[in-house]
Amino acid sequence: MASAALAIVIVTYDSAGHIGATLDALRPQLEPGDELCVVDCASPAGPPTAEVARHAPTARLIALAENAGFAGGANVGAATTTAPLILLLNPDCVAQPGALAALRASAEAQPRWGCWQALVTLPGGGEINTSGGITHWLGFGWTGEYGAAVPPAGAALREVSFASGAACVVRREAWDAVGGFDPDYFMYAEDVDLSFRLRLAGWGVGVVLDARVEHDYGFTKGDYKWFLLERNRWWTVLATYPSALLWPLLPALLGTELVVLVVAARSGWLPAKLRAQAAVLRSLPRALARRRRVQATRRIPASAFAGYLSARLDSPFLDAAAAGRLPQTLQAAYWRVVVRWAERSPNSLARRSA
Repeated sequence: MASAALAIVIVTYDSAGHIGATLDALRPQLEPGDELCVVDCASPAGPPTAEVARHAPTARLIALAENAGFAGGANVGAATTTAPLILLLNPDCVAQPGALAALRASAEAQPRWGCWQALVTLPGGGEINTSGGITHWLGFGWTGEYGAAVPPAGAALREVSFASGAACVVRREAWDAVGGFDPDYFMYAEDVDLSFRLRLAGWGVGVVLDARVEHDYGFTKGDYKWFLLERNRWWTVLATYPSALLWPLLPALLGTELVVLVVAARSGWLPAKLRAQAAVLRSLPRALARRRRVQATRRIPASAFAGYLSARLDSPFLDAAAAGRLPQTLQAAYWRVVVRWAERSPNSLARRSA
């Protein structure tokens, strides 16, 4: 069987210094029928026209008049391509030899997966950036196995909580069914939200460990990033958590806001956190309307969705927040009670269909 064609979408913003290496690594891995689309989000220095022409002359370059963020830019790229698999790739990611072939093969090996990521490594390729996202039940998401040694070749395909948008394939059928990214997210956590919506709709989400992509990664902690992370975390929780999880978790979610406020004040990003809270409150009617649309697509019971949320808040990037959390044993016990409730809830699809 011929391998499925890829529509490779790269969203750029002042990425001229990186994209040449990204395109050079892609070019020898392209197959007939593949499409390569670069979407520039109104870079202040201008789109990387010369770099794209030099390193990938057959690529389509779309220069947006306004910055639509990663989410909006990716939507534009997906809408202007037709291949059955959409590969979202950051402009500072370098696909190692064989990466695209491994990602293509997974489309046939896992026909019910709606999206799957490559193993994203740190520069040099020896350490993991993310082997699949981890999400705590409070909605905090982070990169799995960050800093761990890269596994040997031949590792099995496996499911993950969410697939990183840095190097992620989405089946066009699945992308179209859930509407792609929500452009209001702009950037950060849009990949968590997409993965969760796909899972609710009955698709799997996984990682292909033999597809290696190096990423020039650094976790910056500016105010604007914290604002987007916190706002988008709440938008995702409100839209995607089934009612049998959301309502019993709401007291803990609201209580955690007090802890996060204290942490934000100590760490210097309290204004960003307050802006995020205000943005969530202002957008609540829209968020609840979106929730109704998302939940209408749900094809799995709440307990199955819960299986991809973690009871351990042990992200290497949330040390400050973790210092003020309830002891692990207490919050894990709370989560076990909620999961049992979800399993027995009349809101469960299994119970409703019985």
